[in-house]
Amino acid sequence: MAAQAGLRQRRKQETRASIAAAAKRLFALRGFDHVTVAQVARAAHVSEKTVFNYFPTKEDLFYTQLESFEDELLAAIRDRAPGRTILDAYRGFLLARRGVFGRLAEDGGEVALDELRTLTRIVTRSPSLLAREEHVFARVTASLAALLADETGRDEGDIESWVVANALLGIHRGLVDFIRRRTLAGEHDFAGLARDLRIEATRAFSRLEDGLAGYEVRS
Repeated sequence: MAAQAGLRQRRKQETRASIAAAAKRLFALRGFDHVTVAQVARAAHVSEKTVFNYFPTKEDLFYTQLESFEDELLAAIRDRAPGRTILDAYRGFLLARRGVFGRLAEDGGEVALDELRTLTRIVTRSPSLLAREEHVFARVTASLAALLADETGRDEGDIESWVVANALLGIHRGLVDFIRRRTLAGEHDFAGLARDLRIEATRAFSRLEDGLAGYEVRS
């Protein structure tokens, strides 16, 4: 029974991955707003209903990892080690080897830079993807503010918690915008982009150090 359940789960994961891969190929070729879910279904050799079973909206086909971002971020803050500040826990989460920041932390070379160009082009040319991104960041900011208020014993809607959450997510959004601007400007030096990203991240976190360094140290 366990073996059968494991096989079913593996097949579901493979189907999901196949649909996402087909979608991203089409988005890269035609642009997100010019591809329909029906076309993705045909390319993945599944029904349109199957696509929606795995991805509730068309935007989910592109942002396959964005929805897990909120849970992972909150867990990184909530589960930080004793003696570690929220600022330090957030910095560790943001600059870990995941997503675009992770790719830039590695020696990805031209292949990774080509992928970054493609992703940037798809997102910046799609009002619906940009709107979805704004929605997710706003929701994550609210969730983080609620967690900070709870950890500091403040009431829900506490202004200080809201300010801190916006400052932290502001670094993330600023770094994403920095990468996109460089990419759209024709960046061809992957190592240079990675180096400059680290410099910008260090400057941004240093700017918050004095004000947030002692904020809610885990006892």
